[in-house]
Amino acid sequence: MPPAEDGLASQGVRTDDGPHAVLRVLGANDDSMLGALGSEVEWLSLPGGWVLFREGEGADALYVVVSGCLGVTVLDHHGSEIPVASIRGGETVGEMALLAGGARSATVSALRDTELLRLDRSSCERLFEQHPRSMLSLISLLVQRLSNTTHHTAPAARIRTLALVPTGPAIDHQWLSTRIADELAKTGRRVRLLNSDAAGGTTEWLNSVESEADLVVYCTDPEDSAWSMRCVRQADRLLLVASAKSTPQSPAWLEQLGPFVHPTIDLALLQEGEFPVPECGEHWRQKLPIDLLCHVRRGNPTDVGRLARLLTGKAIGLVLGGGGARGFAHLGVIRALREAHVPIDMVGGCSMGAIIGAGVALDWDEGEIRERLQHAFVVSNPVNDYTLPFLALARGHKVARRLAAHFGSVRIENLWRPYFCVSTNLTTGNLAVHRDGPLVHALRASVSIPGLLPPVLMDGEAHVDGGIINCLPVDLMRAMRRGPVIAVDVASDLALKPLGKGDEEPSIWKLLHECRKMPPIVDLLVRAGTVGSSALADQARHQANILFRPCLESVELLDWHACDHAIEIGYRHATEKLEKMGKSGLSSSW
Repeated sequence: MPPAEDGLASQGVRTDDGPHAVLRVLGANDDSMLGALGSEVEWLSLPGGWVLFREGEGADALYVVVSGCLGVTVLDHHGSEIPVASIRGGETVGEMALLAGGARSATVSALRDTELLRLDRSSCERLFEQHPRSMLSLISLLVQRLSNTTHHTAPAARIRTLALVPTGPAIDHQWLSTRIADELAKTGRRVRLLNSDAAGGTTEWLNSVESEADLVVYCTDPEDSAWSMRCVRQADRLLLVASAKSTPQSPAWLEQLGPFVHPTIDLALLQEGEFPVPECGEHWRQKLPIDLLCHVRRGNPTDVGRLARLLTGKAIGLVLGGGGARGFAHLGVIRALREAHVPIDMVGGCSMGAIIGAGVALDWDEGEIRERLQHAFVVSNPVNDYTLPFLALARGHKVARRLAAHFGSVRIENLWRPYFCVSTNLTTGNLAVHRDGPLVHALRASVSIPGLLPPVLMDGEAHVDGGIINCLPVDLMRAMRRGPVIAVDVASDLALKPLGKGDEEPSIWKLLHECRKMPPIVDLLVRAGTVGSSALADQARHQANILFRPCLESVELLDWHACDHAIEIGYRHATEKLEKMGKSGLSSSW
């Protein structure tokens, strides 16, 4: 890796929009400064993987990113580089140390080929003196970045460039790149598809293409050519394309990017033919730092459309919460969404919502999910195999057998839609997020209400129902930053009615009279396992773009025979809300 001063290729002073770009970023629009800045602004090109400046160096200049992307890393107490932020076109970097007069607080390097404008300290001081508003613009930028850091949030970055990279010479990634470009063009976006025919273009020409298009799709060569490496360096996001039958392997170019380049890598596994469940996607995450794993059936426009939305931050995520038998209402909401032609691109769930969400991720239609759930829950109670309560009131064998009967040996990474569910890790006291591994094992953990069902051991640690910590994991779906989120809350209605007045303690006869169908402790355990944190639940509801909260007070937590009634409540509630929103209101939600 070259040192900072060797990584910059000066391109001299240009007469185009450089000074204007500096003034716009700094909030100054006085043309009188253009002449002065024209002789002071320096254009620099920074190849992907090269360092702009390092942590601890003296601050001597302010930089404006014209095109490309910079990564910001800091050293931890072990001396390892930790990524903390990214700087994209139209943003400044280096202003904090320049204003404070100290050393650089972080290392900044190019995540892709980047063009910058450099304004040295003396030029900045003259600009601040003659244009005080430029100082206010910098302070405003610093305050916003500090706020994002404090709240551990960051705005979703707009993807301007995407590179499709095959994992082998026999992979038909050109077909997929063309389909993705066509799918995005249908939405009215300006999409440019570039292949090796554009290999002779200069960096300046590529930047002009990117500035004129909403998205540039780079199609690499089948082999590790110079064009392929250039596409990889130019891309905001990388999409690996592999055959579902291929063996997971790390491409050689990944090692050539250097330690300061941290590309976001997604994986598309091409499926040949129609199958109930995608062919194996196992072990890919162990080999590569994959963010998203998506299965694409050749000739299936629905899969390509979903992938295009996932890659460009327009995917719709559905989050289903826990709530026992009230969870059947999720099916009614799903039916209403499908009738309104709202695509469901990602699914996340907790407890009963995790089971229904898994059916959606498997591409089951509403009728199939309903039939399977009725067989698993309505025909006979799945949690009445009572035992001596050493670990729980029920053995949990019936739940395990029924989950296995319907989901078999399917792995989470082999679902048609990206999916996750949550459980509570009793060993560590943390929320566990399941994105890989056997689906049945994760579902058993997500529905194991403490005291009612025994904990599930996973890697030597005990897991129980995720609703104890997070009954509606909207925050997890939001953190994936793939697009808008729809949430369905079925657990916030009054679930346990008071049996006495004031401090009066009800008699055992009254308790038995009120709870004929189920021992009272079971209802209490179910409610305790699904209530979650009220503060976290309120936060989750506010984070959703659209929230469905059907009124389910008439449905008992373990009244599995109220299946049809709960579904109808969910359907009516969602239909009425969608009709009130209308097409314009629905689209404005994202």
